[in-house]
Amino acid sequence: MQILLIRHGESEADLLEVHEGSADFPLTDLGIQQAKKMARRVKKEFPPEFIWTSTFKRACKTASILAEEIGCQVEYLPDLREHENGDMAGKPLHEIPYPWHLHPHEKFGGTGESALEFRARAEHIFSLIKHNSKDYERIAIVSHGGMISRIIECFLQLPAIHNVFYRTGDTGIHFLEYTDRSRFIHFSNSVTHLDGN
Repeated sequence: MQILLIRHGESEADLLEVHEGSADFPLTDLGIQQAKKMARRVKKEFPPEFIWTSTFKRACKTASILAEEIGCQVEYLPDLREHENGDMAGKPLHEIPYPWHLHPHEKFGGTGESALEFRARAEHIFSLIKHNSKDYERIAIVSHGGMISRIIECFLQLPAIHNVFYRTGDTGIHFLEYTDRSRFIHFSNSVTHLDGN
């Protein structure tokens, strides 16, 4: 099975320069245009048969644009949402620095998820998606940068605690594939669809 991991387009949080995470901001006008460019590329080069998406506005809109362009079904999964970052959500970046100092078991923003809880949620939702996608040769998962990173960790069977990071730009695409014997990453964080007009 082939899996496209796709991040949403630019959201209003990017313009406001606030922590996003569990704050539910919509796409900007630019984000919508980015999603349309991504959808045209995906339709032309590697159209999925089914789309799974986060329920947050920025991902839902990106997924709906892709589904409309391709003409396939979308399933909404709340557990594909971004990291629950508690009291950090929606707060200005300059007021609350990213908490690199936290231990894996400590919760973000006091009331959010710990890094270990976030990884466990990713393991659960990725397992569910794989189990319920057996009839498809290629699927797409539209989600968020943090969740996409956790899914790649699950795909590569990395330990929960490590120092490897995956960057995903606006509407960035990662192309993964399972075979009976191997796992492949065909490419990662491709945004060539945003070049030019």
